[in-house]
Amino acid sequence: MFSPHHKSHFEKLLHILLIFSTGISILITVSIIASVLFEALKFFKLVPLADFLFGFKWSPQIALTADQGGSSGAFGAVPVFLGTLLITTIALIVAVPAGLFSAIYISEYASSRMRGIIKPALEILAGIPSVVYGYFAAVAFAPFLKHMGERIGIPIAAESAFAAGFVMGIMIIPFIMSLSDDVMNAVPASLRAASLGLGATHSETVVKVVIPAALPGIMGAVLLAISRGLGETMIVVMAAGLTANLTLNPFSSVTTVTAQMVTLLTGDQEFGSSKTLAAFALGLSLFLTTLALNVIALMIVKKYREQYE
Repeated sequence: MFSPHHKSHFEKLLHILLIFSTGISILITVSIIASVLFEALKFFKLVPLADFLFGFKWSPQIALTADQGGSSGAFGAVPVFLGTLLITTIALIVAVPAGLFSAIYISEYASSRMRGIIKPALEILAGIPSVVYGYFAAVAFAPFLKHMGERIGIPIAAESAFAAGFVMGIMIIPFIMSLSDDVMNAVPASLRAASLGLGATHSETVVKVVIPAALPGIMGAVLLAISRGLGETMIVVMAAGLTANLTLNPFSSVTTVTAQMVTLLTGDQEFGSSKTLAAFALGLSLFLTTLALNVIALMIVKKYREQYE
């Protein structure tokens, strides 16, 4: 056993270690933000912010000679943002109902044995690397989707927003399912008992009591899943394509913010050029978007916890 004197020294050392670890984490975070912000500001010195945010043509290739074609150097990011929004919307259409209904079944209807089987099985999806999902989307799902489109007369691109969004939705199902299950289990049993005591059926209690009570937490889960989907890269690169089309057609090839960042920073690049710096401008916009979503999600979850804890 440690003497009181040794305990005092040990606690001081542990305290210093914890402060040091926390400081390192904060320093790394600030360094990442500062590096992205610094490079993005250099980009906006070359390309006006309004042209980047509201331009409708994305062609970041810079002409090396005066007569070089196909290299306009246009940095209007609207098609990139629209492609990101389209794929994320498709993913949510797939993931939200599947994840929420799975959570309702696991939390309210499944037996303890069945819950112990289904929940770990669904959470395995969260452990699969995104490159595996991308490979599945590119090799299996996208060709199948194109073939089915040909059979019913609907033109579907070999790389499409629907293929990427659908597989991304499968990937984020565990996030919504697991978090929604946790918040529904956190609803006080007294609310269920009161509803059943007033004559409501089990299903009526779930629909009219449990889900409304857990709704803030469910919304937080959805927002966190959106943040996860916005940052996805491999599925989009492998299944959606790299063409910046200004379209809302889910069966067309589109691109996203993360896919363009990969493209712009691949290979030997000159870091002073607007083409390379555009990746940092896209990264900054993605960071601000996901930061806002995470702050909103945390505020919603905090409100929920304050209500029932």
